[in-house]
Amino acid sequence: MKKLSLFLTLALFFVLAAPAAYAQDAPDRGVTLNVYNWGEYIANGTDGSMDVNAEFTRRTGIRVNYTTFDSNESLYSKLAGGGADYDVIFPSEYMVSRLINEGRLAELDFANIPNFQYIDPQFRDPNYDPGNRYSVPYTWGVVGIFYNTDYIEEVTSWQSLWDSQYAGKILMFDNPRDSFAIAQFMLGQDVNTTDPADWRAAADLLKGQKPLVQAYVMDQIFDKMENGEAWIAPYYAGDAAILVDNSDNIAFAVPEEGTNFFVDCACIPITASHKREAEEYINFLCDPEISGANMDYVGYSTPETAAREYLSPEVVESPLHYPSEETLSRTQAFVNLPEDAAKLVDQLWAEVKMGGPGESAVLIAIILGFLAAYLAIIAYKRRKRRRELR
Repeated sequence: MKKLSLFLTLALFFVLAAPAAYAQDAPDRGVTLNVYNWGEYIANGTDGSMDVNAEFTRRTGIRVNYTTFDSNESLYSKLAGGGADYDVIFPSEYMVSRLINEGRLAELDFANIPNFQYIDPQFRDPNYDPGNRYSVPYTWGVVGIFYNTDYIEEVTSWQSLWDSQYAGKILMFDNPRDSFAIAQFMLGQDVNTTDPADWRAAADLLKGQKPLVQAYVMDQIFDKMENGEAWIAPYYAGDAAILVDNSDNIAFAVPEEGTNFFVDCACIPITASHKREAEEYINFLCDPEISGANMDYVGYSTPETAAREYLSPEVVESPLHYPSEETLSRTQAFVNLPEDAAKLVDQLWAEVKMGGPGESAVLIAIILGFLAAYLAIIAYKRRKRRRELR
C-alpha cells in the first residue's frame, strides 16, 4: 500500500529502528503463535512499512504463523467447526459478544497487557464486552461508499447502490450484517432490530437490488474498483483511504442516511495453546509506536490517541480516518442478535444470494421436471424391451 510520503515513512522508520538497532535479537523461545486476522490488516514490511510480526519475533523470540479471513462469519465457522487452533483472533464487536456468550473466548490477564493503559476511555468498557474482560480494541471505523468519479459525479445516499444506470457495475458486501445494514439505513430501521418484519423488508430491498449487482465480494473490491471493472461499492473507511490515496478517480462518501460504526478487537480463543504469549502479542500491538506504524500502513483508525503522534497530521485530520462528530452521530454499532433473529437473517441472506424463494421454487420445478422426464424415458425403454423379448 502506498505511504503518504517518503519523508514520513523514512522518519518513522528511523524513530522506530534507532533504539532497536542496538538491541540484541531475543533467543528463540520455541513457541509459534497462530494468529488469525482480516486480510490486509497488519503492516508486513512492504512499501517501507514495519513488518509487525517479524519485529515481534525479533523482540520476543516468539514466532508468528499468520493467516487471514474475509468476514466475521467465516471466522466463526472456523472456530465453531472445532478444527481451528488459534491463539489470537480479531473479530468485530458483535462477533466478540457472540463468542463471549458461547464461551469461546478466554478471559484476559491484563497484568500481561500493560499497554492497555493507552486505549482511549471511549473504547473501554463497551457494551459488547463489559470491562474488556475478553477483548482489546485494535481498530475502528465506519462504512461508506467508494465510487469512480469517471462515471459517477457524486454519491450522497445508499440509494446509489440501487441506481439502474450503474447496473452490472455495482458491488455488494458478501456478508449478511453489512449488506442488511445498508438496506436498514435506507428503511430507517434499527440495525439490531429483532422484529422479523423488519428483516424481511430489508431482504426484499436487497432482492430487488440483486439484478443490478455484478458480484458479492469482500477484499476483491480493491482490484475491481482500481481496474474499472466496477464503479461503485460499499466498504470500510480504512480501505477507502488506501483506494483514494492510490487512485485519482476513486472517491468515498458516508451516506446521509447513516452508517455502521465498527470496532475490531484482539481476542484469545478459549482453546488457545499459548495464552501467555498471545497476551504478549496483544500488548505489543498496543504499544503506541507499534500501533502508529501499523495503522500508518493499514489505513484504519487507532483507538489510542498516543499512537496518533506517530501518524502524519494529514491522516489525523482526515475525515476518512477520523470522521467528524456529525458523521459519528449518524452511526449505529452492531450487537449480537438473539438466536432466532440470527437464524432468520442467515435464511433471508441465502434467499437474497439465490434471488429469493421465487427463483428457488422455479429451479426446483425445473429439476423435478427433468427428473420426471428421465424416469419416463427409463420406463418407456423397459416396456419396449419387454415387448421385444416377447
